[in-house]
Amino acid sequence: MINHYHFVAHTEQPAKLSRFLSKLHGNTARVLNREDRTPGRRVWFEFWDSQITYEASWLARLKYVHTNPVHHSVTQDAVNYPWCSARWFGSHASVSLQATVDRFKTDALSVRDDF
Repeated sequence: MINHYHFVAHTEQPAKLSRFLSKLHGNTARVLNREDRTPGRRVWFEFWDSQITYEASWLARLKYVHTNPVHHSVTQDAVNYPWCSARWFGSHASVSLQATVDRFKTDALSVRDDF
């Protein structure tokens, strides 16, 4: 989306995730500012991270991420939104994993998404 994104990752070193995201934001901000000819403009304002420790939480959040563009009325089908991983997931994940993720409800998730 134009004002936020959701990102689910797996790492063996969770303590390094914040550092990774800081570098990602710094690098992408420089690229965007160079393209827009706006050096020094602040692009990313803040982020929240959390460690997911239960498989069910991971699967529910994965579904949430894949349906987020629909939730925000950006598109009627997330696979048609170019900045969403739903299309990749649909063509690369096993059919059983797709079915498992699809069964999860996301209405009870506590994900900060007030954009």
